[in-house]
Amino acid sequence: MDSWRVTSFGQPIEHQTNPTPVPRGREVLIRVTGCGVCHSDVHLADGYFDLGGGRKVDMARPLNLPRTLGHEIVGEVIAVGDAVKPGEATPGDRRIVFPWIGCGACPTCTSGDEHLCSAPKAMGVNTDGGFATHALVPGPQYVFGFDGIDEALACTYACSGLTAFGALKKAKEALRNGGELLIIGAGGVGLSGVRMAEAVCGVRPIVADIDQSKWAAAKAAGAKDTIDPANADAAKALFRATGGGATAVIDFVGAAASFTFGFNAIRKGGRLIVVGLFGGSASLPVPMIPLKNATIMGSYVGNLVDMAELMSLAKSGKVPALPVAKRPLADVGQVLTALKAGKIVGRTVVVP
Repeated sequence: MDSWRVTSFGQPIEHQTNPTPVPRGREVLIRVTGCGVCHSDVHLADGYFDLGGGRKVDMARPLNLPRTLGHEIVGEVIAVGDAVKPGEATPGDRRIVFPWIGCGACPTCTSGDEHLCSAPKAMGVNTDGGFATHALVPGPQYVFGFDGIDEALACTYACSGLTAFGALKKAKEALRNGGELLIIGAGGVGLSGVRMAEAVCGVRPIVADIDQSKWAAAKAAGAKDTIDPANADAAKALFRATGGGATAVIDFVGAAASFTFGFNAIRKGGRLIVVGLFGGSASLPVPMIPLKNATIMGSYVGNLVDMAELMSLAKSGKVPALPVAKRPLADVGQVLTALKAGKIVGRTVVVP
């Protein structure tokens, strides 16, 4: 099998050829036909997440180089282990892969939230992923059908779609009595959130992005309005337009400036949901949290139940399509560079 691997942090990805794995037990071998390139792949290739103030989350230990990145995987089942039961996964099945796999034994995993496991085995992070011609999945419960959905679009549901869906479910709780939804960031994950917002939350969102070249895509995805958060009058205009602020804000950027803008944008009793991992640190006046009765929370991808719900929604045809471009797998290094520079709208899927 061919794979494109991180062998040294901050250096170009390298092409390697290794024996194709043979599935054992409950394992499922996928011939990869596409893999989405996510902004978190940029951080993983660099080897850290920026916490601001010179602090970093060092990814050297969990990645254990060399590592094949890529966690938005779609492909064809070509072999299964001898413990896979009939009907669970069969050679010839076309499937997308749920990559957020846990240890399977801790209380978090057994409760159903293995995506939050403290000893994760996430594909494309802790184990090898989809920037390759083949991927080994630890069990058939992690592969999902995508009948009626374009293959390149389908793979994006494994991360950008699932991440957006999980955050929108949290926003829906805050919006149960009405109000406005603000989405910050119209990149790949943000656009997934925009296009699913009405189906999940029952509202069309306002979208904030400093890059006005992304506004057209946001409106095509369902945004009812777009604003530039860097504009000096943006906060006041938003306050007036929403009658006191947004009830729910989802920050798909996760930078100091976007976090601060998001907190200032929520109304009293509002909820700020932070998703993005761009990095940095921000300070807030502590008294404003109780004075606004604000809820600040994180959201990290989703579990297997969320994935099943998302695929049901996607198959219903109620979600507008995300802009997806295809590139050869051999170009994955170039795609990561373009993504890091903010030059990609929507999602790019690399194809072996």
